[in-house]
Amino acid sequence: MSEVSELSNAERDFLRPYLPTKTVPVAPQPDDGRTTNDHSPNNDGDTGGGSSVGKSGPTKATNLPFVTLTYASSLDSMISLAPGLRTALSGPETKSMTHYLRLQHDAILIGVGTAIPDNPGLNSRYPGASLATQPRPIIVDPQMRWNVYGSKLAQLAIEKQGKGPWLIHTLRSLPRSDNMNEWGGERLLLPADDVNDDHTEKERLKWSTILEALKAKGINSVMIEGGANIISSLLGMPELVDSVVITIAPTWLGVGGVTVSPEAKTSGGERINAAHLQETSWRQFGQDAVLCGRLSAS
Repeated sequence: MSEVSELSNAERDFLRPYLPTKTVPVAPQPDDGRTTNDHSPNNDGDTGGGSSVGKSGPTKATNLPFVTLTYASSLDSMISLAPGLRTALSGPETKSMTHYLRLQHDAILIGVGTAIPDNPGLNSRYPGASLATQPRPIIVDPQMRWNVYGSKLAQLAIEKQGKGPWLIHTLRSLPRSDNMNEWGGERLLLPADDVNDDHTEKERLKWSTILEALKAKGINSVMIEGGANIISSLLGMPELVDSVVITIAPTWLGVGGVTVSPEAKTSGGERINAAHLQETSWRQFGQDAVLCGRLSAS
């Protein structure tokens, strides 16, 4: 298990405008003098929290949590060498950044298509993290495909190194009695919808339904980490996403990998750009580049 290091003041200042408001005690660190092309807006102490995407972005509904979409990508816009194959892209510096980002959110969300092959922990190992400040792991699993028992998530919850996971199912799922609540886990049953917003596993849950349910349960910020279909679908929903943080690794995975790309769009019968980031900032973390921005409504 790689060591997670604290970010410098400059690195935290770079990320701050794109993060929700969450008070987490972090000891000040001296700047490490790393080379940076940091052209970040609002690097004057703005917390980046609140309920709107930005001055030029769409107004965010108050019944929705702050949503950060984050993932690591190769230079050819891929997140994995093949479907179901876990592929390490982030260097040690951006891995530390990921654990810092997790600590800034109330919850981390992934889909069942990622949970099954990866068996992730979805906790934060950032220095100073406690059980109280850990994010809530959330798995979108409409048809109850994933067996949480014996998973890393369950083990971490039992050992008090992470919070118990919430599993999101449709009301059409078969009822299941278990003892998840003994270690903080819970199953959330939500109404299915005729619209398939997430094209994985024939899921029938709308993202607005999921996010509204989480907000109603006290989740004010969610960091969505994957997989590819979830990321691709949400890139086309600027009304739901507050910020995007992308780690770009200096490598190409090649043909046959798993690509992140939003659905194609047309206007007047012609292809147009499917998604666009505005208010962007770049910074180098080790060998990786990190791009932050907000999805444009047009």
